[in-house]
Amino acid sequence: MHRKIINVEIWQFFSVFILLLLGISLKKISDYIFERKLIPLFKKTNLDIDNLFIEALSKPFGVFLLLWGIAGALAVIPLPTRPDINGFVFKTLKIAFALDFLWFVFRLVDIGVKYLARLIKRTESSLDEQIIPIISRVIKLTIGTISFLWLMQLLGYNISSLLAGLGIGGLAVALALQDTLSNFFGSIFIFLDKPFMVGDIVKIGEVEGTVEDVGFRSTRIRTYSATLVSIPNKTVSNSTIDNLSKRSKRKVCQTIRVTYETSKAGIEQIVESIKNIIEQDEEVDKENIRVKFSESGNASLDIMAIYFTTNTDFGVHMKTKERINLAIMKKMEELGLSIALPTSSIYIENINSNVNKLPVSGKKTRKTRKDDNKEENLPF
Repeated sequence: MHRKIINVEIWQFFSVFILLLLGISLKKISDYIFERKLIPLFKKTNLDIDNLFIEALSKPFGVFLLLWGIAGALAVIPLPTRPDINGFVFKTLKIAFALDFLWFVFRLVDIGVKYLARLIKRTESSLDEQIIPIISRVIKLTIGTISFLWLMQLLGYNISSLLAGLGIGGLAVALALQDTLSNFFGSIFIFLDKPFMVGDIVKIGEVEGTVEDVGFRSTRIRTYSATLVSIPNKTVSNSTIDNLSKRSKRKVCQTIRVTYETSKAGIEQIVESIKNIIEQDEEVDKENIRVKFSESGNASLDIMAIYFTTNTDFGVHMKTKERINLAIMKKMEELGLSIALPTSSIYIENINSNVNKLPVSGKKTRKTRKDDNKEENLPF
C-alpha cells in the first residue's frame, strides 16, 4: 500500500477514491432525504416559513457535502508546492465553499421574499408586485458586496486598502454614474408617489401600454403593438403620467353627419332620438350625456354626441359603442334620413372671351396674315 506511483502511494489513491465516492454518495442521499422526506413532511405543518427554509437548504447542503468529499480527497494527495499548486487548489476550494454558502443565502432571500409576498397579498394593497422585486434586488446586492469583501479577505487580500481605494475613487465613480443615480432616485419617486402599479395601463409621453416591470434603472412598458419599451426612471419622474387604469369611465365623442336635405324638424327629431338611445343603454353614465346639433359642415349637418361608458374594459367599451351606433343607424332609417357622404360642389361660370387673344401654354406658334401688304405676328 506504500508503493508509489507517480510519487503517490497506493493507499492515497484508494483514499481519494473513497472520499470522492463518499462525497457523491452523501450528496445523493441528502438530495433524496430533502426531496422525498423532509420537504413533504414540513409542507404538512401549519407554518410556511419552516417549509421554505428546508427548501432553501436542500440543494446547497448537498453541494456542501460534495465539496467536503473533494476537499478531503485533495488533502490526501501531496500536491506540489513549487509551483504552488497546493495553495491554488485550496484557495479555489475556499471560493467554492463561499459561493455555495452565498447560494444558500440567496435562496434564503428568495424564500423570505416569497413569504413576504404571501403576507402582503392577504391585505388590500397591491404594492407586492411592484416593491417586492426591488427589495429582493437590494438585499442580494448588499449580501453580494459583503460576500465579495469576505472572499477577498479569505484569499489573503488587504480589505482596508481596498476600501480606502474605493473611498478615493468614490467621487469619480459618482460623477460617472450620474445617470444611474438619477434613475435610482426616479425609481424611489415611483415607489413613494405611486403614480402607477405593475399591470396598470399608462401613457408616459408618447408611449402608451401596460406596465410590466419597475426596476432600478428603467420602467418597462408593453405597448399595444406588443413591443417592449424601456423608459429611464428619471424620464418617468419628470414626465406627465396619465394612468388610464385609474379612470372610472371611458369617454366617447363622435359626430353623426346627415345630409343637407334634412329639414329642421328632422334634425330636432334625430337629436332627441339619439339622446334617448344613449340614455336607455345600461353601460352609459346617465349624468354626462350631451347630444346637440353642433354645426353646418362643408357637406353635412353635424350632430355631436358625447357620453361616457361606465365599464372601463376596452372590449366592453367597444361593444357599447357598437350597440349604440347600430341603434342610431336603425333610427335614421326609420326616419328616412341619410348619412352624409364627403362631397364637394364645383361651380363653373361661363365667361365670353376672344379665343384668338388667349395664350396657350406650351410651345408658342405664330400665324401670319397679310393686311394692306403688311405682315403682323398674331398669338394663337
